[in-house]
Amino acid sequence: MLNYNSVINKEINQGSISVKEISPVMKINLRGKKREFLTNVGKNLNMILPTEANTSTTSDKLTAIWLSPDEWMIVSNEVVSKDTNNYDLKEMLFNSISKTTLGAVVDVTDQLVQLELKGENVYEIFSAGSPFNFNEFKEKKGSTTQTVLNHVDIILHHKDENIINLFVRRSFAEHLCSWIEDCAARL
Repeated sequence: MLNYNSVINKEINQGSISVKEISPVMKINLRGKKREFLTNVGKNLNMILPTEANTSTTSDKLTAIWLSPDEWMIVSNEVVSKDTNNYDLKEMLFNSISKTTLGAVVDVTDQLVQLELKGENVYEIFSAGSPFNFNEFKEKKGSTTQTVLNHVDIILHHKDENIINLFVRRSFAEHLCSWIEDCAARL
């Protein structure tokens, strides 16, 4: 049974910015290059993996985030039960991809924390702590990027206008939430 501890126990509201942890949500890292890999994943997920840099594809239940030419993160769009850390989808992908040496399937659910940031000034916070230019990113729903925020590696997914999903390693999540709250207070 999964012993899941939330990083932030309550929603942070500071000025026009709100931050909340979306938990627990299944997160699977996929790696592979072969055509058979892409075909197999497409059949199992019932969706096509994004092949264009810094993009994502979304279905009713899953979002696929492009991380590199041969790497994707699959994220559940639904919160899952806290009673288990066994996911049928992960087992199915592992059996059809990893066991057949088409690629690698790794469950990163416990490694990454998913935060949802909402607010008109969310890009001002990102610009204060990241070297990334968010001008094109904020105009395109579904865009993704890997960057640093206050010296912490993060993955960003533009979910909707002024709504961003931020993925950060669990060990840095509390520190990053505190920094975001402090930064929002100064806006």
